[in-house]
Amino acid sequence: MIDPLETRGPGPAAGPAAALGVAVAQFAPGREPAVNLAAMHALAETAVARGARLIVFPEYSAFFEPVMGPSFVAAAEPLDGPFVRALAALAADLGVYVVAGMLESTDDPNRFSNTLVAVDPAGSLVAKYRKLHLYDAFGERESDWVRAGAVEEPETFDVEGLRVGLQTCYDIRFPEMTRRLVDAGAELVLVPAEWVRGPLKEQHWRTLLTARALENTVYLAAADHAPPVGVGNSMVVDPMGVELVTIGETTDVAVAWVLPERLSAVRARNPALVLRRFAVVPR
Repeated sequence: MIDPLETRGPGPAAGPAAALGVAVAQFAPGREPAVNLAAMHALAETAVARGARLIVFPEYSAFFEPVMGPSFVAAAEPLDGPFVRALAALAADLGVYVVAGMLESTDDPNRFSNTLVAVDPAGSLVAKYRKLHLYDAFGERESDWVRAGAVEEPETFDVEGLRVGLQTCYDIRFPEMTRRLVDAGAELVLVPAEWVRGPLKEQHWRTLLTARALENTVYLAAADHAPPVGVGNSMVVDPMGVELVTIGETTDVAVAWVLPERLSAVRARNPALVLRRFAVVPR
């Protein structure tokens, strides 16, 4: 019998009954979209072999350079462009849900949107999210090249009865962002990221991801870039703040089992969402 409050790590390829296999796929994207897609395909095949039904790739999976500049704008594509079509083909080929970060073209010749896309096993685009909080911190200026997303009702999507929400990297420093997704029904929050290395940055990453899962009593799956630019440490955290799986500094895939009964049991024991006295209101 499955104890819903038992801490769980990676399971066998079949997985526990009624559990969803969620994979975080960590790699270091580069300048060549075709090379990035080939790496993603290989990681996705590994994830499926390990039991995943939902695979989360990092922010900027389509294209990345260490220093942001005009090349990022030039690499941007529309939502029906080659990168999303390739993701759709990958998802349909393997029969899984795939989430990844891309550079979306805009009507501004000097800026792009930092966009997450989610495609389902039929190859359909089921959700998108344009990054709201731009990384104008720690000496960086993402807003010089990126157009911030509009504050809209969050787009969520269902995977085998579980409601999934999206946010990006620097967004996790804003707790109201995750809370708003939870208010929209999210039970699993996905965080594709390019969390830049630096003093204390790995500590920030681990602390913030754990806090967002714990304070909202949700599952959270975060996929970062592998070093040397990113901190790595892609992970899946459960509603009690337990790291179910973590990747270190390597290119790899880690799969964790998301259990609906674990979510229900944690929320019964810690009804923080019911007891709160403040709501999140967009500014």
